[in-house]
Amino acid sequence: MQTAQTTVDPSEVAKFEAMAAEWWDPKGKFKPLHLMNPCRLDYITRQIAAEFNRDLGTDHPFEGLRLLDIGCGGGLLSEPMARLGATVVGADAAAGNIPVAQVHAQQSGLEIDYRNITAEEMAAAGEQFDVVLNMEVVEHVADPLAYLTACQQLLKPGGLIICSTINRNPKSFAMAIIGAEYVMRWLPKGTHEWNKFITPDELFSLITNAGLEAVDRKGFVFNPVSWQWKISDRDLSVNYVTASVKPQVS
Repeated sequence: MQTAQTTVDPSEVAKFEAMAAEWWDPKGKFKPLHLMNPCRLDYITRQIAAEFNRDLGTDHPFEGLRLLDIGCGGGLLSEPMARLGATVVGADAAAGNIPVAQVHAQQSGLEIDYRNITAEEMAAAGEQFDVVLNMEVVEHVADPLAYLTACQQLLKPGGLIICSTINRNPKSFAMAIIGAEYVMRWLPKGTHEWNKFITPDELFSLITNAGLEAVDRKGFVFNPVSWQWKISDRDLSVNYVTASVKPQVS
């Protein structure tokens, strides 16, 4: 077994552990994620269904798929994936998130394997998944390329990884930091560091260098009038998401 190197940034982990008890409070510190979740789930489910030829109209369309939700937090994505039939592992470097996720899953009658573990540790142990969800994590790690490489190693050949993050430009600074942390006070000040944000071109380069093939990218755009998020084909100026596959072995 390989010795796992870690890309975990302890200061970033501490930020989210401090908020762990509020994961399932739609009016708490994770309000932005609760607002965004329907939009994220729409994109995720459509990408998985397309990649694995699954019918979303059936009761458990993802049955037989093993899915990793890396940086799972309290389980906002792990739980709907389990309801859709996937065998779900939720992993998080913040130990305080795991008991919150476990209790909520039990209350919801769901079987989800939650672990306090890093992507690198799982890759070193030889874990393999059909799908890896990597949502709003890459901007919080110490080494994005090493982290994405570990995620690539966790995928079976032909597997799918979905990665979302925040663009780096003046608009993202105004909206994701000034707006969300100082004006709306949705998040504690200092939750995000603008210099860690990643442009779409930078992320595509990282994805390629990690041994993955990018197949799609979209924007997540917030409408302050309807107070809802939507998927955009063109507007990747702040929040955006990518889908990539691990090439089949030739």
